[in-house]
Amino acid sequence: MDDRYPDAAPDSPAGPQLRPQSLLLAFFGNHVLEEGPLCVYSGSIIDVLGRVGVGEQAVRSTLTRMVGRGLLQRRRQGRRMYFGLTPHAAQILHNGRKRIWHTSAVNDDWDGTWTLFGFSLPEAWQRQRHDLRSHLTWSGFGSLYSGLWIAPGDVDVSEIVAELGIADHVKIFHARAYAATDIDVMIRDTWDLQTIAARHTAFENRWITHVGNQYGDPLATHLRLVAEWLDTIRTDPRLPARHLPPDWPARSAEETFRRIAEQTREPARRVAAELLETTPLQTS
Repeated sequence: MDDRYPDAAPDSPAGPQLRPQSLLLAFFGNHVLEEGPLCVYSGSIIDVLGRVGVGEQAVRSTLTRMVGRGLLQRRRQGRRMYFGLTPHAAQILHNGRKRIWHTSAVNDDWDGTWTLFGFSLPEAWQRQRHDLRSHLTWSGFGSLYSGLWIAPGDVDVSEIVAELGIADHVKIFHARAYAATDIDVMIRDTWDLQTIAARHTAFENRWITHVGNQYGDPLATHLRLVAEWLDTIRTDPRLPARHLPPDWPARSAEETFRRIAEQTREPARRVAAELLETTPLQTS
């Protein structure tokens, strides 16, 4: 087991270790987000994550940490504890849903523009700097130079700036590259294409054998599939297809993901409907 993530779900023949928080967010995104403001009984959550190899103690400790991080809220009903999404977590999941289901893994529509994001944060703002880099990576940015990040297309970063409270420390531009700029070289220098491609290839190699199969546990399969795909695309900046190799593996990996997701979506929902105990979320 990876020492960095002592609670990580163990490797399975279907894939690598996944952090319980990633699986929990995938679970809430798949089965709670669109069902209305609901809380889910902790025992139901433990049952679901047990299907993908996460132990009860790991689930309980992760739920507690997610409450502390403002991602989940607790509601006690008698002797039972229920967990529901906070508005912040719901927004994160809506953004993730858009990225997974409505945004292609391959950027075929690039208009030749770039978004440049320059920042200079106070030395003491270590947490804000880490959070900013994580947000920028998720939004498709790569580090062009120290303190200057770049992403293809017109990227709206207003939510990132507002959430982190860094408006006075950033400069944002939309521009086109000068004709003498070698875009191919710039992309290779800014992003690790080999690692990005390898992640897509590994995902497809893990899942291609599942295409067309019958699934003994569609809920577990769909949960792990979505969590693994989100983990795969998290660091993929969706670079312009015209500047990538013609055999770029993201396209094929996405086709595999969508086929299996379609095969398992409804069976997984039926299992979840029978398994999950929920109660309305009372917001303050």
